[in-house]
Amino acid sequence: MSAPSFISFEKNLIINNRELEYKGIFRADELFSTINKALREKQYEMHEKKTEEVVTEYGRKTSLELRPYKEKTAYVVLMIKIKITLNNVTETKEEVNGVLQKFQNGDVHIVFDSWVMTDYENRWTMKPLVYFLKSFINKYLYAFPLEAGFRGELVGDTAHVYAAIKKLLQSYKYQAGKVVREEDVRREMEREAETWTTEG
Repeated sequence: MSAPSFISFEKNLIINNRELEYKGIFRADELFSTINKALREKQYEMHEKKTEEVVTEYGRKTSLELRPYKEKTAYVVLMIKIKITLNNVTETKEEVNGVLQKFQNGDVHIVFDSWVMTDYENRWTMKPLVYFLKSFINKYLYAFPLEAGFRGELVGDTAHVYAAIKKLLQSYKYQAGKVVREEDVRREMEREAETWTTEG
């Protein structure tokens, strides 16, 4: 599905270059299924910007850029850019609960950038001077309640997708018996959740 044109929208970057890195076994189909499910839970429309895949001497490298979006009003859109790189990917097998299962093995690198995009300039009631003053005040002096609510929603949505991916990737370590203490991982997730509420 092609995304509507957002060329005329003013883009306000809320989350910049939030990274998630993982090295080890995983299943690519489960990874993408988890991302899609988390986005659907937050009512985002899927839009794939580009996909590239090359084969190197160390394995496959796949690069994918997603730009899911959610239209809040006729003039406000939330967008999350998700850049996924799967590098040095090879096929492998691991024993899980006594059963040999197929996995991919490699490096997973995911970067999130999230924007609140507004198109007040094209709204027929918004005169150029009013649009300029509203944008200036909203950006530098005072966040209007509606716009502030959209920012908070976007941060929460991005954190939701991030946490779903992180939980999935951590589960592969448990399956392979490479992480012993589940409480350590839970504590790490709780610390990360706190940073989402203090940033943005």
